[in-house]
Amino acid sequence: MKLKLNHPTKIANGEITITGSKSESNRLLVLQALYPQIKIQNLSNSDDSQVTQKGLKSSDKIIDINHAGTAMRFLTAYFATQANREVVLTGSERMQERPIKLLVEALRGLGANITYEKMEGFPPLVIKGKEIIENQVSLPANISSQYISAMMLIAPSLKKGLVIDLIGDTTSFPYIQMTQSIMDELGFETAFDGNQISIRPCSKIDTVTWTVESDWSSASYFYSVVALAQKSEITLNSYFEESRQGDAALAQLYEKFGVSTSFTDQQIKLSKKPGFSLPNYVSIDLKNTPDLAQTIAVTCLGLNIDCKLTGLHTLKIKETDRLTALKVEMEKLGSRVKITENSLELINLGVIKKEVVIDTYNDHRMAMAFAPLSLKTSITINNAEVVSKSYPSFWNDLNRLDFD
Repeated sequence: MKLKLNHPTKIANGEITITGSKSESNRLLVLQALYPQIKIQNLSNSDDSQVTQKGLKSSDKIIDINHAGTAMRFLTAYFATQANREVVLTGSERMQERPIKLLVEALRGLGANITYEKMEGFPPLVIKGKEIIENQVSLPANISSQYISAMMLIAPSLKKGLVIDLIGDTTSFPYIQMTQSIMDELGFETAFDGNQISIRPCSKIDTVTWTVESDWSSASYFYSVVALAQKSEITLNSYFEESRQGDAALAQLYEKFGVSTSFTDQQIKLSKKPGFSLPNYVSIDLKNTPDLAQTIAVTCLGLNIDCKLTGLHTLKIKETDRLTALKVEMEKLGSRVKITENSLELINLGVIKKEVVIDTYNDHRMAMAFAPLSLKTSITINNAEVVSKSYPSFWNDLNRLDFD
């Protein structure tokens, strides 16, 4: 589906309720599969969460998670612990190009029986579940936090619990903190001391109902709308000032672009800061919040702000190589972009081209990150339906804004 966008009035106001956090939902789904005493409300309606839920409930031998990277990591760890269960965990063509060797090696180190069906280090995986006895494992700390969270989520169900030693500097630390915070609140015994995570075994927890907070990553696109609009006030429902989600850092990051965040009763109100003077250049380290990189880069392009974004090495192994994709698409619009393995540098040339067609590379965040740019120029989004991966109602919610 091609979707043409153009909002020349540059005014956007409205109130929206975004689906529950995909990150929080997926963690809770794995814990619920291991501990049925957990009840979940406001579960994310994203493709990723639906795929994760379906995979956990399936009795089939072949589990196909399509493009869902989180599901691949979390289900690999989950099925490795399911004694007398054998599955083939597979996914889309792109998923079969995304490395998973470090997680497989860590699980094998605990005694798991996992082999590769095709290419060494990549899905599909043949997993023969068994009881895990070993309780000590080491992982590089600068890998995807989902590898570490996957190990943490299965840890209390293991006979001896688990001790995870992290080697080096940690990437996406808030996502690890989110996992620990959820587990602590549910009653599991965890500790994070220095570079070591310890989780004690647990056979049963008290019955609990958990309400998932709305997704902060999805909120980023409306922060971008407010930043790019001449006048805007948007209210987003079901958000907490004390959030477990690392991407809640949006509230501070977007102050650089003149966006103010006001917290009320489970709501945030986004508005333009009166009289705010935009900077000519920003430098932001996103190692803790790499999923915000695309949105922030496009915001900078729309505001004619040069930027350097660092801490982005995990973007190379996402739904697409996000750094390369950003370079290609932003240069179509008339800017210059330099990328390394870890960074992106945007150099604006003062003009944003019109009638540009944005390719999304089967990446939901590419589609949503470029959408707010329609306040500055006319663009067309290819494969617009890809947003269903994390935010199925995105286009409907965007249309609910008053652009008069």
